Amino acid sequence: MGFSEFLGNAATVTRLRESVRGGRFPHSLILAGPRGAGKYTLALMLARVVNCQSPVETGGLPDFCGACANCVRTGDAANLEERVAEAVAARDAMRDADKRETRILIQTHPDVLIVPPDPPQLLIKIGQVRQVIHMAWYRPPVEARRAFTIFTSSAFMKEAANSLLKVLEEPPEHTSLILLTENPQELLPTIRSRAVVHRLEALPATELEALLATRRPDLRPRDRALAARLAEGAVGRALSMDLGAYVASRQDALTILRNGLSGPDYAQLFRVTESYRAGADGQEKTTRLLRALGSLVEDLLLVTAGTPQLIRNLDLESELVRMAQGVTVEWIDAAAHALVQVEQGMRRNLLRSLSLDAMAAGLEERPVW
Repeated sequence: MGFSEFLGNAATVTRLRESVRGGRFPHSLILAGPRGAGKYTLALMLARVVNCQSPVETGGLPDFCGACANCVRTGDAANLEERVAEAVAARDAMRDADKRETRILIQTHPDVLIVPPDPPQLLIKIGQVRQVIHMAWYRPPVEARRAFTIFTSSAFMKEAANSLLKVLEEPPEHTSLILLTENPQELLPTIRSRAVVHRLEALPATELEALLATRRPDLRPRDRALAARLAEGAVGRALSMDLGAYVASRQDALTILRNGLSGPDYAQLFRVTESYRAGADGQEKTTRLLRALGSLVEDLLLVTAGTPQLIRNLDLESELVRMAQGVTVEWIDAAAHALVQVEQGMRRNLLRSLSLDAMAAGLEERPVW
């Protein structure tokens, strides 16, 4: 177990390991890259290699043993979704008065704090950052050489982002903060300027297909090709992709787009959107739908631009070509903007089915020439 298991982006991983070897690991680090590129996995690996009690070397660079107490306890946070679900369940079991004051934090090691977006708004909140500040300034490491805080998202509330600057401007000697983001531009310029940025690049679809042939032999060649395109170069996303769930969400997405392009069939549309209700399950389902919609809108743009060979939904090429006939770039831009508005509405707890209905109705009003 060690860095040999991390797939892709060898140059970036090597630079980070060299900083550990030279005792120059940054106080503030931004890992940027597409969802599923391995940002969280790499962050945990860095926390382990810095604090490993029985460090080893591979390829002349520091590595972690994976067996000592620090490695094991830090690695216990690897399944982030499961840990967040446990934390949310524990908060839901509290009294209402306590629940309102409790923020979601993950800590399987006393010196490694994981800060995910706090549901249901899925934003990093001021209460979480206050806990980070308290840990950084008033709780020196007790079992590790260096304390780590890992923010798993760049979706900060304004007050939380401003408060984080207090730690970044004068970081304690014994603490490192790692921020994970798909888009560094979501972070305040003052945050970006105080952190070292490392990017995880997307892998070519051909490499992902070859990897899937080895790791997921259950997939048919056609499904491997589809998964590799949909993963957008992200190894973790390709390996964990549930194609069945994606295809189901994509079918609903196609219904919404057809209503926008071919005229309204409200009965069919409402049957689809009515199933996107409140609650954690509804939120996950809506997220999958929006991602499917996003991939289809991007494919329509590629077809309109005359590059259908680049589309991700390979199995829908003929239908996408038909849908793109007469579609303008302005309509596609409006559809993309409508998607962003629905995503923002989810963070404000707007009724999901109505938000989707409004988006579909708005698409019908856009001119198609």
